[in-house]
Amino acid sequence: MIEKTGVPTPQDLWKVFPPKERLEKGPVAIIECFQRIPCDPCYTACKKEAIQEFEDINDLPQIDFEICNGCGLCISRCPGLCIFIVDQTYSETGVLIKLPFEFLPLPEKGEEVDALNRKGEVVGKTKVVKVQNGRYEDKTPVISILVPKELSMEVRNIRLRKNND
Repeated sequence: MIEKTGVPTPQDLWKVFPPKERLEKGPVAIIECFQRIPCDPCYTACKKEAIQEFEDINDLPQIDFEICNGCGLCISRCPGLCIFIVDQTYSETGVLIKLPFEFLPLPEKGEEVDALNRKGEVVGKTKVVKVQNGRYEDKTPVISILVPKELSMEVRNIRLRKNND
C-alpha cells in the first residue's frame, strides 16, 4: 500500500515500533523506513551502534531499541526524513517528539503549530519545545514538539499556523 499512497499501513508501523516496555524507559529512535534503497547514513551516524550494520546497502535499517538512548544524531542524517525520537516519559500527559523539518521559515521555540499525521492531516495543535539547527543537524533542522500521549505514534510532522489561526 505504501507504494501507492506513500503512507505506511498499521501493519508496516507495528514492525518498526519499539515495544511498549521500551517506550516507558525514555527516548528512543523510531525508523519508519519501508523501501529497500541503497542508503545507510543512519548506521554511520549512530555512535552507540544501536542501528545495526547493513549486510547489503539496500537492507532496511534495524535498530536495537535497548541500546538506543534517543540522542537523535540519526534524525538529520536520514535523507528520507523517516527517523523520529519519541520520549513517552517526558511528562505525565505529554510526549516529546523530535522530527526532521526542511521547510522555511523555521518555527520558533514556544510557537504553536499544527500537528500533522503521516497523511499530512491536522490532528491537533502543539507547541515547539526546541529547534536544533547546528553543525550536528547537517542542514536538516530537528524540531522538538510536545504532543498528547494518545497522539505520540500518530504525529510525524508540523505545519506553521497562518496568522495564529
